[in-house]
Amino acid sequence: MTSTKKRILIIGGVAGGASCAARARRLCETCEIIVFERGPHVSFANCGLPYFVGNVIESADKLLIANPDSFKRRFNIEVHVETEVTHIDRHAKRIEVRDLKTGITRQETYDALVLATGAQPNRLSVPGIDLPGIYMLRTIPDSHKIKASAANAKQALILGGGFIGLEMAENLVGLGLEVTLLELADQVLPPLDPEMAGYAAGQMLAHGVRLRLGEAVTAIEQHPEQGLQVRTSKGETLATDLIVVGIGVRPDAALAREAGLELGALGGIRVDEYMRSNDPCIWAVGDVVEVKNRITGEWQLVPLAGPANRQGRVAATAILHHFAHASQNLKPPLAFEGVLGTAICEVFGLTVATTGASEKLLRRAGMNYGKVYLHPGHHASYFPGAKPIHMKLLFSETDGRLLGAQAVGEAGVARRIDVIATAMMSNSTVFDLEELELCYAPQFGAAKDPANLAGMVAGNHLRGDLPLADWSDLQDTRALLLDVRSEQEYTAGHIPNALNLPLENLRERHHELPQDKEIWLLCGVGQRAYYAYRLLMQNGLKVKVLSGGMQTYQAWMDAGW
Repeated sequence: MTSTKKRILIIGGVAGGASCAARARRLCETCEIIVFERGPHVSFANCGLPYFVGNVIESADKLLIANPDSFKRRFNIEVHVETEVTHIDRHAKRIEVRDLKTGITRQETYDALVLATGAQPNRLSVPGIDLPGIYMLRTIPDSHKIKASAANAKQALILGGGFIGLEMAENLVGLGLEVTLLELADQVLPPLDPEMAGYAAGQMLAHGVRLRLGEAVTAIEQHPEQGLQVRTSKGETLATDLIVVGIGVRPDAALAREAGLELGALGGIRVDEYMRSNDPCIWAVGDVVEVKNRITGEWQLVPLAGPANRQGRVAATAILHHFAHASQNLKPPLAFEGVLGTAICEVFGLTVATTGASEKLLRRAGMNYGKVYLHPGHHASYFPGAKPIHMKLLFSETDGRLLGAQAVGEAGVARRIDVIATAMMSNSTVFDLEELELCYAPQFGAAKDPANLAGMVAGNHLRGDLPLADWSDLQDTRALLLDVRSEQEYTAGHIPNALNLPLENLRERHHELPQDKEIWLLCGVGQRAYYAYRLLMQNGLKVKVLSGGMQTYQAWMDAGW
């Protein structure tokens, strides 16, 4: 792209930094590219660390995507591991570097500098947090320490119920440990809405994990004989052999702050759509930056490998574009337009996935939205092995634009969330979703795929064909609750004060229902209630449907409603 030899220095060599370095080399063979990594490894798969601890991944070498030698041989990129950048001189376009093995300090000049310093684990500010036996999981050396400790342990305590906390719980249970998980929030997986996260909580309880929600650590002490004692905000004392702290991360932005780069309110580096900071020669990517949420427009911290890799590509493209066209004021060909926050994890065989905004996030942003629940099979019901997918779809009440989705199930979850995430990237609506032409064979899906069905239910609502009652109003409503399941289903379990009138008898008996009172319909998963709505509405009754039926009601109850 340019014949003038330029110097690109990259601080941090994991997802964003490594991606940026490799892309820069593909765009410029003559540039000098140097990566500085404080840790002992470069370009490793930290998402696989819990599974190395649990022996699912048998060798830590499997986590190493590349090493300094392979970077040099394949890309002619210099990688210096165990090397810390201690200072940035923006005026001189120079950094100070210290070799952590020798302590020797040197200086390096740059034409373009990329900060990919990542994030640091949040630390608990409680007495005893530095005692032996307490670990955080961010690097391969961290995983070795936890694995060695687990080999001699019977009990483990996990602090934090996010994705890493749940994955660590599963893997430590797999090693035969008794596991307790402590979470300050009143649910696991805080990015999800509580009724959807409740499925994951139920799966953990079923596999022996002790959940303590809405509870915090107040102090940690060394046990007089062995192990650790943890005191909690509820006055409890818990004994354990090891503790894994997984309460989230914060941007490692100390270098940027010291250099006077602009930081956002959340502590991350502020960058434009080309990953450029407020210094024209400094870019930043990965967990250290703040990013715009594509749905709400709010700044967020999203420490995920997918966005970090894309940001690395965008930054490298912008840098080489800057070298070639700095005086022409031309925009680079690639831009990073923000994140949906698409994420997924597995909990004892149950897949939990989300994309876009949650209901909690939409409320906080003051956005107008609708929601539907559905529980379709992951493939055709007549083909053996169909498993339910519990889905929640969020959309704009104004124009039907897709705002978010959450799904939980044993099979087929990732595919449906990926479809919806792809649609959201194009600002699609629920009406687009119901029209998507997706693969169908009975072992893979249904003629109406779960993603289509989500769009159809939401589309029916927006067209006025399916008025929805809000589950959050159930406890205070004066509406008549009408359960249209069979008598046998109703007897096995029902919402208190709900009247039972099976769908099969509704045509003959609808005259028994009050004409002057609103009626809320429910069934098992929502389909029969929709049929009942169409019948009753055409007979002049005031009717709404509780989306998702008893399956959704049970989810709300399990979430501690």
